[in-house]
Amino acid sequence: MKKIFKLASIAMIATMSMGAFAGCSSSSSGTSSSTKSDSKKIGMVVSTLNNPFFVTLKEGAEAKAKELGYELLVVDSQNDSSKELSNVQDILQKGVSALILNPVDSDAAASSVAQANNEKIPVITVDRQANGGDVICHIASDNIKGGEMAANFIKEQLGDKGNIAELQGTPGASATRDRGTGFHNIIDADKNLKVVSSQPADFDRQKGLTVTENMLQSNPDIQAIFAQNDEMALGAVKALNTSGKKAIIVGFDGGDDAKKAVDSGEMTATVAQQPDLMGSMAIENVKKILNGESVDKNIAAELKLYVNLNYS
Repeated sequence: MKKIFKLASIAMIATMSMGAFAGCSSSSSGTSSSTKSDSKKIGMVVSTLNNPFFVTLKEGAEAKAKELGYELLVVDSQNDSSKELSNVQDILQKGVSALILNPVDSDAAASSVAQANNEKIPVITVDRQANGGDVICHIASDNIKGGEMAANFIKEQLGDKGNIAELQGTPGASATRDRGTGFHNIIDADKNLKVVSSQPADFDRQKGLTVTENMLQSNPDIQAIFAQNDEMALGAVKALNTSGKKAIIVGFDGGDDAKKAVDSGEMTATVAQQPDLMGSMAIENVKKILNGESVDKNIAAELKLYVNLNYS
């Protein structure tokens, strides 16, 4: 295997492949017909706070809201789309002037967005898209490019030949779809690279452990694992340690636990996002919307590859 230089960075600057961003004004903002909104109160509905990535996302939003003088109301959907809808309904009743939504499931989130649209409350989505409703602005990493980064790294380390396993995220989430699309764009184009198993583990560490154990039993010659987030990658680390096997493990998010695992050699790399930046950007764009300014329809945050110095 080739040795890898520490913190090899590949910047994915905020550029979208479908042409220039369309400007979008705050015409969707306004006062609810049933509940008077408070211009200094913002609602934030997060898919789960049982994941360090989304905790950091929340903390970034909270810090920026405090700096700009907003009250931020944060609720946890606990990875349950029905709870997400209930959370949105509840938070709208508290008179928020804008809604920041991090969906559990992109299709199901359309109902949540529609609730805010009915109350004429502007919606920003973060990290995961909503497949329906009027969303003024979406802030996320370019997950397709991130999946491609992971695949190209694995391909290089395997020497263009090998058996690969994939741990998928929550079915229906846009991050699951896009990271998988990017990964398969690269891997499926090379006949010498074979994905021997691809299974969902719901972005969860314990499920990542269990699914990886099952994969290793069915396919003992797995040489690399791509996990669509760090939590699943850390579960895969534990499964490999228990089995006594070795494999390249690449995660996605760049959380502190994952970086420590990369530094120690347990993980090989992670595609690092900046959730605190995304949370901060969401608040900044809410401020623009509430001030009647135009914002970009899609805003991409930078990605970089965090890799181990001595993996071989």
